[in-house]
Amino acid sequence: MLTFPFPPAPALDLEPEYLRLQRDEPVCRVSFPYGEPAWLVTRHADARTVLADPRFSRAESLGRDVPRVTEVDFSGGIVAMDPPEHTRLRAACLHAFTARAVARLHDRATALARELVTEAADRGTFDAVADLAVPYTLRMICALLGVPYADSDRFRGWAAAGLATTAITEAERLDATGQMWEYVADLIARRRAEPAADLISAMLAAGERGPRDDELVIIVMTALVAGYETTSTELPNFLYVLLSERARWEELVARPELVGTAVEELLRFAPLEANGASPRYATVDVVLSGTRIPAGAPVVAATVAANRDHRVFAEPWRLDLARDPNPHLGLGHGPHFCLGAPLARLELRVALDVLVATLPGLRLGAEGLRWKTGMLVRGPATLPLDAGRRHDVA
Repeated sequence: MLTFPFPPAPALDLEPEYLRLQRDEPVCRVSFPYGEPAWLVTRHADARTVLADPRFSRAESLGRDVPRVTEVDFSGGIVAMDPPEHTRLRAACLHAFTARAVARLHDRATALARELVTEAADRGTFDAVADLAVPYTLRMICALLGVPYADSDRFRGWAAAGLATTAITEAERLDATGQMWEYVADLIARRRAEPAADLISAMLAAGERGPRDDELVIIVMTALVAGYETTSTELPNFLYVLLSERARWEELVARPELVGTAVEELLRFAPLEANGASPRYATVDVVLSGTRIPAGAPVVAATVAANRDHRVFAEPWRLDLARDPNPHLGLGHGPHFCLGAPLARLELRVALDVLVATLPGLRLGAEGLRWKTGMLVRGPATLPLDAGRRHDVA
């Protein structure tokens, strides 16, 4: 039985063990640091099945010793639900994340990205994480949820704790989770008394069709963590991938119309998850790639490996900014497909649009690059960039 997670590859390279498994043992048994052993699937078709087929359940994880990388299991709430309960809660906030609703945020995102990029360019050198990605995504998720931006430093720390593996102790994680719960519960109470034009108020307005207050707290906490930490990590990841091989950035500068497909390709190519997705439990015996998964067994879909499956993607190890179609699993699949996908796509596309138009000479800084450690997501902790010559964009 293999030990999982695998030893980390450098930077944003994919661990070579995934390729071997995908070729020789696409369904294999692995042991996690905590919890029971699980089956790991690495091929695209199998990953899609595990993520979307009703024979695989997230709710079955409740009460089980879930395979995981942290001592305490924090995978409850909406992410541990199956339809119809999951469908009910998801529907309560889905309208706020539809493409049409998120499109209304386009002007806000563009103005904010231009402001931050201009400020960064004026400094000449800047950190893509602290000076761009973090304030950009924080302000956007605050605007959507109705969280005061003045409080962002507080829940930024809570979000980091929610995605930490070894970076903090379990006592610190529990304390951060408790503080975040109290903050969100108080915010919900204030929105109940004084509704505003935000997601929390909209879900409260759903009445009996919407979530209970305790469910709403979980939804908002999940949205804050996923809506901020993941996108603020992906944007620096994208820039690192594009700038580490100069021809990639120059292609995007020369063909800015590719930004849309480039975002999808970068979601496929840059591995965000460091330790595998939440396990699903087989409710009946299921055969995947010729291997029988017994009922009751946990299965983990390695989407980072599935996104490099040559059965689906031609030359999967090559970054193709014009790749289309691109059925990647970078935002998940099935009932738990990323609720904030339209917002994430909007933020990433707008940021790249503005950067390509404003800073065509953008380059990696000479020194200071540091990578995150002990987190469920992988990416730069700091990414120094040289702005180069700026093009003013009206």
